[in-house]
Amino acid sequence: MSTDAATHYRTCPLCEATCGLAITTRGRTVEAIRGDEADVFSHGYICPKGPALKDLDADPDRLRAPQIRRGDTWTTVGWDEAFAEIDRRLSPILATHGRNAVGVYLGNPSVHNTALSLYSRALLRVLGSRSVFSASTVDQMPKQVAAGLMFGTGLSVPVPDVDRTDYLLILGADPLVSNGSLMTAPDMKGRLRAIRARGGTVVVIDPRRSKTAEEATRHHFIRPGTDALLLLAIVQTLFSEDRVRLGAAAPHVTGVERVREVAAPFTPERVASHCGIPADAVRQLARELAAATSAAVYGRIGTCTQDFGTLASWLVDVVNTLTGNLDRPGGAMFPKAAAGQTNSRGAGGRGKGIRLGRHVSRVRGLPEVFGELPVAALPEEIETAGDGQIRALITVAGNPVLSTPGGARLARALAQLECMVSFDIYRNETTRHAHVILPGLSALEQSHYDVAFTQLAIRNFARYSPPVFPPPPGHPRDWESVLRVTAIVAGQGPGADPAPLDDLVATQQVEAACGASDSPIQGRDPAEILAALAPRRGPERLLDLMLRTGPYGDAFGKHPDGLTLAVLEANPHGVDLGPLAPRLPEVLRTPSGKIELAPEAIVADVARAAERVGTPAPAFVLVGRRQLRSNNSWMHNVRSLMSGKPRCTMLVHPDDAARLSLAADGRARVRSRVGTVDIPVELTDAIMPGVVSIPHGWGHDADGAQLGVAAAQPGVNTNLLADHDRLDPLSGTSVLNGIPVAIEPVA
Repeated sequence: MSTDAATHYRTCPLCEATCGLAITTRGRTVEAIRGDEADVFSHGYICPKGPALKDLDADPDRLRAPQIRRGDTWTTVGWDEAFAEIDRRLSPILATHGRNAVGVYLGNPSVHNTALSLYSRALLRVLGSRSVFSASTVDQMPKQVAAGLMFGTGLSVPVPDVDRTDYLLILGADPLVSNGSLMTAPDMKGRLRAIRARGGTVVVIDPRRSKTAEEATRHHFIRPGTDALLLLAIVQTLFSEDRVRLGAAAPHVTGVERVREVAAPFTPERVASHCGIPADAVRQLARELAAATSAAVYGRIGTCTQDFGTLASWLVDVVNTLTGNLDRPGGAMFPKAAAGQTNSRGAGGRGKGIRLGRHVSRVRGLPEVFGELPVAALPEEIETAGDGQIRALITVAGNPVLSTPGGARLARALAQLECMVSFDIYRNETTRHAHVILPGLSALEQSHYDVAFTQLAIRNFARYSPPVFPPPPGHPRDWESVLRVTAIVAGQGPGADPAPLDDLVATQQVEAACGASDSPIQGRDPAEILAALAPRRGPERLLDLMLRTGPYGDAFGKHPDGLTLAVLEANPHGVDLGPLAPRLPEVLRTPSGKIELAPEAIVADVARAAERVGTPAPAFVLVGRRQLRSNNSWMHNVRSLMSGKPRCTMLVHPDDAARLSLAADGRARVRSRVGTVDIPVELTDAIMPGVVSIPHGWGHDADGAQLGVAAAQPGVNTNLLADHDRLDPLSGTSVLNGIPVAIEPVA
């Protein structure tokens, strides 16, 4: 490797903003990381996580070779020995107990890894198990369910056109800290300030005066879990004051009268005391949204991980539609991604829609959603004997012991598994229970393309990043490791060459593209297409296929100036594909060919919300909070991000602290129905009285984990307080916000 200084351009994979980085290296050493000023999307913006890639790459705790656990002893082994151990443990379980006895958990970081996101699909397809779980049901699943029922696919999520909007209403989100979520948008501080600078308005609804709220025109506190009631009152006002204007979307919308009917009882006066927002303020929001030249409503984690997650997520886009702001510049619009987007294939305008509940979990009978079961059901599916009991688990870049409700119970359940295999770069609170850990490459040793997040971006663009460094000698690429486990599942043994399986994956995708009536290469010879993709292999081959058959692609010669992976390789700062543009009706994939404004499954849940109105509120409820220097649980071992004062504290309003005899910088004991934690207290009037806030993803004090930096500031696991029985019924998403708690000082 050359020792000369070199600059590499790549995407930061550490959050949804997907910022472009300029990385200066000398040999195998990273000398500096800065924002890429020439990047077509992020224009040089960078947050603290980007430069931390250097520390993440060099972290001595990052695993660089497989590990096998025998009893409590960990041994570093070679790759062949690791796969042989997986075969020894996993194959008998498959042979004796069947496919459903093997569970899979897909963690949030897997979406930020191109190889894992593309090749985990092959593993799941070959495994054929119904026991599939992911971080989605402690995150965004309600929005996907609502989008699927309204527009026809789970990622048909309208995003705010923030660079052109005149009015932005934000509920349960802190995009200045999250850098946008289900809204890929670098530099949200600059974008919000630009809205105000051009005379626009930003309103934040949140039980905490967040960093985003500090930049807003106005901020309203709201009682956690009542966002759906607030939005229903806004809808009721729009109808009662004759302010509904569908705009250009009108010919494509059905169900308006049904929405009028179900919203009618929810007057601002009826919900005001329950939400904590005065009736006049609710009406003002409705009137401003209706009167604005352009407006968008955006809701995120606080509106998803609550009792009415799907209902609130649906109502966000009901309001966008009723105010004429769906699918228009400055409103809530549908991105058109370059690759992998199901709602941009073919002519569109109609489709199969989505089906939910095709099977249910074995113990509680919880319905499947988009092919997976609620992760809250994972412990019981391991613990409970009987046909289909999970006896083996494969985790892909995740830490559910910290990320899901009842982590202590899950940890006990994991300890009884006969086989656990983890694809992970760390031995963390979850993977410490694995029998085999297969470490992935450093983020700087593998290529990257954001298949998912470009589908949620506030501007259409495409950017490919080649590896900065080559992989270490003998270290398989992540996709090769996944395919070797896939080969074991397929009965090919531990020594199978992944290349034939990779060829099979590519061939199946090419044949599907050549055979699909809505494909630009329909009717072409698959052998011709495969030859055109050669000599690429792995993710690059699949990505080139997706790009070339996507909405901007060259269709393998049909559109000579179209997009290909070669074009992206020649443009390391990315390719700008333009601002968001109206996409109705072609974006729709519903059976009716319409926007289903009143899906019956969601409308039926309004009655449950109505029952909450007038019920006494708990004395205290718990909410989480985002932090700029972390992403869930997986950034806490990076020294540069953990500097400064401890951040795992409980925010408490001073008036509440006085009533509870809590001292500033003291400690409090927090109890829920299912758990207890002791945590440092931080007093602030930025939190609503009656609400306390603990950040998500901490609790790094488990025996057997190997996270030296994180263990020095372990914090507490707030999900020990989350009730695994409390779920949003439509999406199976755990309730992580609005948890009733009791609080007392710790002596």
